[in-house]
Formats: sequence, C-alpha cells, structure tokens
Amino acid sequence: MKKALLIGINAYPAGNQLTGCIEDIRCLEKAIARNGDGSLNFEVKKLADVQSSGIVMEGIRQLFDGACDMALLYFSGHGCVNDTGAEIVMPDDIRDTAQYYNGIQMKDIMVIVNKSKVKNKIIIFDCCHAGNLGKYDISSSGSILSTGVSILVACREDEYAQEMGGHGLFTELLCNALKGGAADPTGYITMGGIYAYIDRSFGAWGQRPVFKTNVTEFAPIKTVVPEVSLDEIKKITVLFSDFDQEFQLNPSYEFTNDPKEKHEPIKPYANAENVEKFKVLQKLHGIGLVNPIGTDHMYFAAINSKKCKLTELGKYYWKLVKNNRI
Repeated sequence: MKKALLIGINAYPAGNQLTGCIEDIRCLEKAIARNGDGSLNFEVKKLADVQSSGIVMEGIRQLFDGACDMALLYFSGHGCVNDTGAEIVMPDDIRDTAQYYNGIQMKDIMVIVNKSKVKNKIIIFDCCHAGNLGKYDISSSGSILSTGVSILVACREDEYAQEMGGHGLFTELLCNALKGGAADPTGYITMGGIYAYIDRSFGAWGQRPVFKTNVTEFAPIKTVVPEVSLDEIKKITVLFSDFDQEFQLNPSYEFTNDPKEKHEPIKPYANAENVEKFKVLQKLHGIGLVNPIGTDHMYFAAINSKKCKLTELGKYYWKLVKNNRI
C-alpha cells in the first residue's frame, strides 16, 4: 500500500500570497495517483489552503503512522529560517507581512519520519530554505536520516524556490519526471531517476535542488508503460550470447528487401525469422541498448551487411537479464 499527503497553500495573508501551490498539488496528484497502465498507485489526501499548523502536523503524523510500503509527504508553500530553526509556514503562522512565527519545524517533521515504521519514506518540499530538511540543526552542515528515508527539495538551505508559469519551477519538473520523463527502459521511476531528471534542468548559479537518501534499494515510486516491452528487452540475451558479442547483419534482416517490393532487392532477400529479430534489435536501438557499427542507422547496417553491438547501457541490461534481476 502507498499513501501520499499533498499540502499546497496559496492563500496566505496580504503581502505573502502565492499563486502556484494549489496547481502544484493538483499536478502531482494526477502524476502519482495511478501507474501508466491505469492501476492504482498512491492513495492521495490533499490539504489545499489549510490554515493551521496543527491540522498539517496531525496529517503528517497519520501519514507516517502504521507500516505501509511507501508514504510520500509533499509541501508547496512558504518556508523560512529564524532563530529557532527552519520551518514550513501556514497562514495562521504569519504575524505580519514581514515576519513568521510558530511554523512547523523541519526537525520536528524529521523526528516523526525517522521513527516511522513505513518501509519507504519520501519527503518532497517546494519551498524556500527547504535544503535545511534533514540537518542535525540549523548551524550544522550534516544530516541524519533513518533507513528508508529519501528527501528531495527544491533548493539549498539558503536559497529561495521560484514560481514560474503558474507552478513551482521545481514541481513542474517533478511532475514531468513522474509522467515518464524519469522512467528507465523497463518503465520504473525511482527517486534517483527523478533527481537526475530534475538536476539537469537547473544551472550552477541559481536555485539548486537537493537530494538526500538512506536506502538499501530504490523502490519504484511509479511505473509507466515502457517504450519496449520487458519481454522484448529480455530477448537481449538470446540475440547476444555474450555482452561483448557483435551481431552480424545482412539484407535478409530488412523486411523491405523483398522481390515483391518495387525497388531493386539485394540478396539474400528478407527472411521472416531474421526480420523478427531485426525488429527487436531496432527497438533496442531506439532505447539506447544497441548501436549499429560503422553507420548511424540500423537499416543501412542490415542492407550493407554490417554489425551491431550492445551499448554500455545495453551491456548493463544484458547482465540484469542474465542474472534474473529483471
């Protein structure tokens, strides 16, 4: 079982309003509620424009209570740092347009998370100063995470999170990653893949996302339908008896190389068995597992009797299949 609590707040007091946080949680709910095949993924609870820190804290306690497979906490709103530490802020926590007080301490959230018996605990914050989450204290650069905890936040501890186009910039990338942008060739989306996807979109000089984790494995947050089926990927060890093997092609692998076609065919003509193998090789080429040798296109590799080989990623998946890891 997986459950998620999504908190988004636009309606802060005058001078503190935000515009993209409600849209952020709507986008994220749509991205995580179901897998790519339509099956149920997360049971989602949303707190939109919630006013009280007490309500939010109780929701966090309930989220991480029990022993489910995965619990995901997401917050989009104001974050701050003051003399007592780093906080996420609810509307009732704002004294005036320039001062926060009595927000929810990030360290108090981490106490709940670290004590939780949930197998995989995920915290994603899109707010200013979110990089403080998981630190020992405000003056420390270290962090402490219990086993099974992953933290992904929009910015470092001294930075501000940006809104752009009606979304948090970070959350827009997060949703795109979960829609399939961060999927591996088998359709799995993990926290590591999400961070890698988001990280590439930020430069060195501005807002930088932060990823902290203490896990023994990356459990998939979501699965999508892969471009190439798992059954076809598993044929990689049939087509290549060894990961360093070069596969010899010839015109018989190309289905258009047939005397029935209008163009002039080349011997040996298309062979049904070879054509089926070549279709799989072309699909594996499309997801970066196979490359032709001496040409840029698989078609010309076949017509000109050249070879193809596994890429480094292809060799990795060959080993996974050989060792029954997928």
